Amino acid sequence: MSMAAPPPRRRPSLPYELVEEILLRLPPDDPACLLRLSFACKAWGRAASQPGFRRRFIEQHQHRPPPLIGFLHNWEDERVPRFLSTTASPFSLPAPDRASWLALDCRHGRALFLSEGSGAQQLLVWDLNTGIRRRIPVPPLHSSYVSPTAAVLCPADGCDHRDCNGGPFRVVFVFTVYRLQIMYAGLTSVCVYSSETGTWSGALKKISHRSDALKFTCHSSLLLGRSLLYFMSDRGFILEYDLTSNVLIGFETPDVNFDPIFNLMVAEDGGIGVSEGFSSHLKLWSREEGDAEWVISRVIDLQNLLPPAALVDAEAEVMVLGFAEGVNVIFVNTVAGLFTIELQSERVKKDLLPSIPSEDVGDEEGGEEDKTVDEAQQLLDKGSNTIKEGGFVDAVERASHDLNASEQSQVNDSLDDVSRSASNEESVKDTASEDDAKDSKTSGSNGEDAAPSLEKGDS
Repeated sequence: MSMAAPPPRRRPSLPYELVEEILLRLPPDDPACLLRLSFACKAWGRAASQPGFRRRFIEQHQHRPPPLIGFLHNWEDERVPRFLSTTASPFSLPAPDRASWLALDCRHGRALFLSEGSGAQQLLVWDLNTGIRRRIPVPPLHSSYVSPTAAVLCPADGCDHRDCNGGPFRVVFVFTVYRLQIMYAGLTSVCVYSSETGTWSGALKKISHRSDALKFTCHSSLLLGRSLLYFMSDRGFILEYDLTSNVLIGFETPDVNFDPIFNLMVAEDGGIGVSEGFSSHLKLWSREEGDAEWVISRVIDLQNLLPPAALVDAEAEVMVLGFAEGVNVIFVNTVAGLFTIELQSERVKKDLLPSIPSEDVGDEEGGEEDKTVDEAQQLLDKGSNTIKEGGFVDAVERASHDLNASEQSQVNDSLDDVSRSASNEESVKDTASEDDAKDSKTSGSNGEDAAPSLEKGDS
């Protein structure tokens, strides 16, 4: 009688220190990769969920630019906000009642929306990492302003904006009043909201201009340094507002006689710049500080970067949809789809991932509004669903407003998901945003006070 074959010897497990070193070297621009690997085996999950791992992972990549995870924009036909992911594992970013809000800005882990409809307008500041939403009544400055815009930013001194969840923020609101039978037909004003005081600034900074009333529907803002904000109107008039000195000035784009579509960007010298799209190339302009003249700093030949299918229509101009601060990436839309171009390396990537359908957060008049579904569960549910190239090309249309979401804090969210899933592998049910539940009970505020403040229940 032959003896039974001995059981196969198990391969020795990798030492914990080696597993941790492997995980630390995962690319930060695809945070979901870390989450997937944590489910590979218990040992990897334990390593990724250790208290010190998150700190070491952030320290490992803190000197690199924050990863670009996608951008937020309004679709021209539907006039609803959409989030387009640029990572291999798309994040799902629900939007508040898409038919009632327009996306205005996205910066420092916060998205900014403006309400639409016949009622009193409100701004919605959404902390994308905590899920907390704060409604701010638009200041009742004038009943005749047209197509306003706004920007959101973190004002904390010394903050690197990689993990400033729940901190203070500022909202800079820009609007124009049209004045008939006056030589200076437009009067544009700026006011600032502080989350620390819960009020708008009392004194408005104003600038008169000969142009018609400025409308802001096509471009997002640009932040240079810690205090210089730029806004571009639909016709190319640029506003510069310094939050520190409270100075507002305006100037034109490079060619006011021609009517190309310019987009704000950071110039190669770190100053204000604009990009201009043509059928086969991009012009990058910078503004000289001394004489305030626009000069062409660089021309990018798209024929050497994009596939022939993207430039098959010689009469169709390439449309620049937006610019990602911090990573110097521009988004361009072509007949063959959407591409991202890294300006330093000129590396091109085609984004085939669709904008994830946004979810309603509930009735604004009452009831609790749903918080973002746990991203770990979403990634597991949607991880096997991919999109074919042909189905996405038609989905990318001319956007009426574009925004980028370039946040290191999204990496932190995935690290949080790893820690939670390692200790509890059950699916996490939706939870309601405490702040938003309180907001929904008081959303009837008309915001007619001279110095609007947050609604009751906001934190």
